Amino acid sequence: MPVVLVAALAVLLAVLIIGLLGTLLVLVRSQRGTTVRLPGALPASSPAAADTELEDARREAASVRSQAQDEVAELQRRARDEAADVRRQAETVAALARSAREDADSEVRELREDIREQRAALERREQRVSEREERVSAEAQHVEERGRELGAIEADLGRRRAELADVESERRQVLERIAGLTAEQAKGELLAVVETQAKREAAVLARDIERSARAAADREARSIITTAIQRVATEQTTESVVTPVQLPAEDMKGRIIGREGRNIRAFEQVTGVNVIIDDTPDAVLLSCFDPVRREVARVTLETLMLDGRIHPQRIEEQYDKSRADVERLCVKAGEDALVDIGLTDVHPELVVLLGRLRYRTSYGQNVLKHLVESGHIAGLMAAELGLDVALLKRCAFLHDIGKALTHEAEGSHAIVGAELARRYGECDDVVHAIEAHHNEVEPRTVEAVLTQAADAISGGRPGARRESLEAYVKRLQRLEEIAKAHDGVDKVFAMQAGREVRVMVLPEAVDDIQAQVLARDIAKQVEEELSYPGHIRITVVRESRASEVAR
Repeated sequence: MPVVLVAALAVLLAVLIIGLLGTLLVLVRSQRGTTVRLPGALPASSPAAADTELEDARREAASVRSQAQDEVAELQRRARDEAADVRRQAETVAALARSAREDADSEVRELREDIREQRAALERREQRVSEREERVSAEAQHVEERGRELGAIEADLGRRRAELADVESERRQVLERIAGLTAEQAKGELLAVVETQAKREAAVLARDIERSARAAADREARSIITTAIQRVATEQTTESVVTPVQLPAEDMKGRIIGREGRNIRAFEQVTGVNVIIDDTPDAVLLSCFDPVRREVARVTLETLMLDGRIHPQRIEEQYDKSRADVERLCVKAGEDALVDIGLTDVHPELVVLLGRLRYRTSYGQNVLKHLVESGHIAGLMAAELGLDVALLKRCAFLHDIGKALTHEAEGSHAIVGAELARRYGECDDVVHAIEAHHNEVEPRTVEAVLTQAADAISGGRPGARRESLEAYVKRLQRLEEIAKAHDGVDKVFAMQAGREVRVMVLPEAVDDIQAQVLARDIAKQVEEELSYPGHIRITVVRESRASEVAR
């Protein structure tokens, strides 16, 4: 299509050029035959003027002819150039056409080759398919023959099975007559024997697995706990509800009592602490269950003795001042404990409550020191287990914060402490560890379990706490009662201050497997009924002796 368009344009251009040349020739001829009369020229009758005009006309005609020739030459040159361009384009188009024809021929040849190859591949595939169909038909025929053979074999097996059933029935009847038992009775006895044997084997296997797992867990836990205990050193304290105050002289007792006892009554009324004055030389005792109030009374009394002025008004003034001093000491104690444990961003109200625990003891152990010790132990165990050390320290350090308000709020100190922590912005993990450290709430996090462990380690280590003689005796008696209540128990001995219980059983009533089960049952009942620091080991002893006299 472009070649045709170019040819048409060339023809049109040639026609235009020819028309232009004809127009120029007509113009020249008309100029030659026309007399041009210019304004102001001489009349036509003048020969000289006529010659001059003729000469001018000739020159103009020559000039026009020359211009026309130049234009014609230029147009011819352009036409030749355009014709040459058209020929070149035509040759290029022809070359492209030849190349396209050659490419098309090549592609056609390749397509023919591909078609021949695909036709050959299809023929080979059809041949393989036909061969496979022949094999499948042969195999189907073979399978049919095997099916007929198997049918005959199954029929034969059915006959033999019926014969064996008759033989088995006859044999069972003979065996029942010989044994005097029916098949169901024999089966029941056999199942009972197998069940008993399976239970014993399962109990032995469970005992071995439990023993190995417990040994591995005990080794790992013992390693972690002993490492934490060895790295923590703290002092021991003794619980007391009285505070002794040394007097500078014996006559100070009379001044404390005052005229007709007005000083001692005013002191007891203002401080809420009982003053015990007995035969102890140079000392009086302050008795009160509230340790903070007892400390305020001690500071007040010592200041009054140094001042020398002891009367009701002075007692009230000094009591107010001493209470402010003790509150500052509580804040200082709480801040020192936080620095010791390495905690920050604790609410100021919690710091004050922590400081009040400086004067609180539990089973002879100072509560604030117990919190610091528990925090260090929890941090060491967290480091061993790869947990968040700061979070574990915070949980263990704040777990007994509720003891600062046990006289002012209802409920256990764990629940009270959890409410305090929640009120003053502690995170949910810390709150849960506080409320679950005595199992008022079921522990759900690792932090709660480790807080319980740190609390038990700090309170159960030797020398950390003491308990009253009455509670100690009751716990030992209850331990022996729990063990004696089980069948087959002969004697029970509570040893090592109730840390171990030896249970002697009758060898003819309890075997080795039952002894293991008995120890587990006693330990579980002790965990459910008793509350104690540390752990209690239950040891069941089974011993059988045979003796004979040689005569």
